[in-house]
Amino acid sequence: MSNPARGPATSQPSLRARLDAARDTLAAATLRGEGGRAALAAYAGAVDDLVSELFTDALGATPQAVVLALGGYGRRHLCLHSDVDLLALFGGPLSASHESALAGLLHPLWDLGLAVGHQVRELDDFARIETDNPEFLLALVDARPIAGDRDLCDRFMARVDRADLRAHVMAALEALTDERHAPFNNTFYQLEPDVKEAPGGLRDVAAVRAIARLTDPSLLQQGPSDAARLDDAEEFLLQVRSILHLDARRNQNVLSHAMQERVAALLAYPGAQPQARVEHLMGDYFRHARGVARWLERVRRVAPAPVGPQLVSGSDGVRFTDPAAALNQPERWIAAFQAAIEAGAAVSDDTLAVIQQHADRYDAGDFFPDAARQSAWLEFLKPRPGLYARLSQMHDCGLLGRILPEFGAITCRVVRDFYHKYTVDEHTLLAIRTLERLATPPSPGTPPNGRERFASLMQDLERPELLVLALLLHDVGKSGDEEHVAESVRLANGVFDRLALPSDAREVVEFLIANHLQMSTVAFRRDTEDPETVRRFAAVVGVEERLKMLTLLTLADVDAVSLETLTPWKAELLWRLYVDTYNQLTLGYGDELIDQSQSAAQAVAARHPDLPAAELARFLEGLPRRYLQLFDQAAIARHVRLARDIHPDTVHVSLEPKGSAWELTVVTLDKPFLFSNISGVLSSFGMDILRGHAMTSPHGLVLDVFQFTDRERFFELNPGARDEFVGVLEQVVSGRVDVTSRLRRRQESPVHARPRRVTPVVYCDNHASQRYTIVEIVADDRLGLLYRVSRVMSQQGCGVDLVLIATEGHKAIDVFHITQAGAKLSPAAQDALVASLQRLLEED
Repeated sequence: MSNPARGPATSQPSLRARLDAARDTLAAATLRGEGGRAALAAYAGAVDDLVSELFTDALGATPQAVVLALGGYGRRHLCLHSDVDLLALFGGPLSASHESALAGLLHPLWDLGLAVGHQVRELDDFARIETDNPEFLLALVDARPIAGDRDLCDRFMARVDRADLRAHVMAALEALTDERHAPFNNTFYQLEPDVKEAPGGLRDVAAVRAIARLTDPSLLQQGPSDAARLDDAEEFLLQVRSILHLDARRNQNVLSHAMQERVAALLAYPGAQPQARVEHLMGDYFRHARGVARWLERVRRVAPAPVGPQLVSGSDGVRFTDPAAALNQPERWIAAFQAAIEAGAAVSDDTLAVIQQHADRYDAGDFFPDAARQSAWLEFLKPRPGLYARLSQMHDCGLLGRILPEFGAITCRVVRDFYHKYTVDEHTLLAIRTLERLATPPSPGTPPNGRERFASLMQDLERPELLVLALLLHDVGKSGDEEHVAESVRLANGVFDRLALPSDAREVVEFLIANHLQMSTVAFRRDTEDPETVRRFAAVVGVEERLKMLTLLTLADVDAVSLETLTPWKAELLWRLYVDTYNQLTLGYGDELIDQSQSAAQAVAARHPDLPAAELARFLEGLPRRYLQLFDQAAIARHVRLARDIHPDTVHVSLEPKGSAWELTVVTLDKPFLFSNISGVLSSFGMDILRGHAMTSPHGLVLDVFQFTDRERFFELNPGARDEFVGVLEQVVSGRVDVTSRLRRRQESPVHARPRRVTPVVYCDNHASQRYTIVEIVADDRLGLLYRVSRVMSQQGCGVDLVLIATEGHKAIDVFHITQAGAKLSPAAQDALVASLQRLLEED
């Protein structure tokens, strides 16, 4: 990529002289019958130099921009009057100075008489596919950098080298080719052919090469004829096109009867008469056009589908396009199995053989050289159709044991307990198959199998891939003679280190492995009718997400013992324990508070020396004990810092991305309508609240944590969005802005009108908690639901102390722990509240 140092602006006469010289050189070659690839590439190089100089004059030597050649110019097939197609790409948002600089590039090119077509984009534009612009997508196949920021160019090339984009380009190419052939009646036997557009013409040659580049480059060695014949056809067609441009002095591509004599003469065809020379010329044209058409027909028919970088899917499954290169890129091997799942295909036998022959060359760390590969492994483990089959393939070829040597050590391991029916490794994979089946929607007409309720838990999980990881590792301790649970935990920690697993994910997986026998023991061997048994088990689990994951892990683990082990009765016992424990966690958890003991505070302070244990103890005192299980020590430390220097009407806010969602943490002092106002602000910005926790300490300190999605991409598309959001939140909480009017405008939009899917239910319970009245609401998950419901509670004098927010598909399940004048609600107050809430929901 050229990028000369910036100097004085190049004069127009100098540019004109250089362009004329390049054009004269091309014209002379054309008149000699040599206007093919080499001559056109030389002319394209001369135009490159002009564009590069003008670009550098306009934007400087180190711009956050790059200019690229597209289409035929990108292929260096630039005839005298071809379009000079350019892409000006900027690393950030376009500004007025950028527009001025672009004028400094484009106007001189237009003044030179060049037919310049240009596209202007920001790098972030390529995060999404322009499906409505197929010509542009196709032009990107031949994108070639001319000048500018090399790093920006590399990032752009990485953005467009995606399987989904290549699949769209393939579809666009197929459609555009059919549209282009239609006016020619889909035949290359044209007496006055268009050497560019007609079947068998230059665009078809480009299409053959594009399909090979997008799918499998080896297609060019597997055509209906020697690849050299395709090159010969291209050279012939380019020579003819160069003559047509030179003679017509414009972008003329039709080889008319009148031009056929001229072309035949310049290309020195034999014959005493013009007619004889024309017949020889057209004979060669039809021979070349027929060869190109056969090439295109074949590659369209046999080209595999692009499914990933250097990966395609054909009749034999997913395979590497360049097996030799793949041998030295073990970090890419997992991508083949991921692509196979997404394509609903197997990994090809040839690819498995390559991996099996070379897997021993690599250690576990070689497969996860960076954070992106570590995340890709977890993404692969998400339960969905095909996971068990691909993991089995991965295991059979030896890859799984290289990625996880801890798992490799239990390959074909036999434990003679007269209970398990399978080897330890197959038992593990079968357990994962059970999860896969729970995650797979049943086909229409499939009779119920009694596990639909467990499947609903799978749909609720925020990170189901952690459950699969836990299952992969839950029995690795059986490789030796030690007590296998503790040994599995020990070995798993080595895996966590290699994956650089975040602390919160690490704690979840370790909990599941350490307790993977607990739930079956309680469900099948304890009196679960005894409330104390459920209470103790709930204390072990702590929060609903872990309960759901442990329930599913237990179900899968028991199911994989043998076909007969998980009887309907055992499944029923397991479900009953889940329900009883869930009720204990969601209805009674508010009664168990963190006491004045500083043990929890000291544990956090040990990890965060800047936080005195006394300050931590004051913050934690009186919060529900469940808080310590909901948040890790780093999060608790952040909350303590947010609570510093808090005063009436002040709001301390943390807003951070969390995976595909966002997490909002608000710390302030309690006041009426507080929870309602915060949830109303979220809804007024179009945020979809997924889950949340609202807690109030005895000192009046409020901690609200919401997780939500930004479906309208407000934060992504607006540079000052975070500041605007926090500003509105502070104004609403302090009472300076009324959120009702903001929310009303959004609610009245037809975009948010939805048919009712869920019959609303309001349940009031004064017995499940010693301190609170529990209000459980099940309703359609509509915009502003939390705001309206909590506002009704505040209007009736209720204080909202604790809230659990959950969303299951289109259904919202919200549990409020409320008081009135510091006590539980009276029966009359309960009736009045339920009536008001039911009326609100039915009118919704």
